[in-house]
Amino acid sequence: MSINDLPVLSALRTKMQWHQERQRVLSENVSNSDTPKFRPRDLVEPKLDKSGAVTGSMGPLALTRTSGSHMTPSGAASGFDQNRNAGFETRPAGNAVNLEEEMMKAASNQMDYAAATSLYSKSLHLLKTAIGKG
Repeated sequence: MSINDLPVLSALRTKMQWHQERQRVLSENVSNSDTPKFRPRDLVEPKLDKSGAVTGSMGPLALTRTSGSHMTPSGAASGFDQNRNAGFETRPAGNAVNLEEEMMKAASNQMDYAAATSLYSKSLHLLKTAIGKG
């Protein structure tokens, strides 16, 4: 059995990849904070089953909406979550990015990524100890 086959490590790797991609999306939101008519985006968190595999429509080849005018496949959620509160603080230029909210999301994402990384590292150390190599 390979280390890559362990469900816990697979789930942690998926979680870390999701946090990396979410950080990229959040940084795009911040960098476009002065772009007229820009709407902030966020990623939908993947649902994992007991084996660590992604369940639902968020599989490895899931469709991604790159524009709000694109159609969502029937019965499937898109990979992005358009901010539901976007109209709440929309500026006259049409930009709806709230920098404070985006920075709070980025800080929370960073802490969650650090926790997943720590768990992954400790799990690998535990496995090495169990097989007598650590």
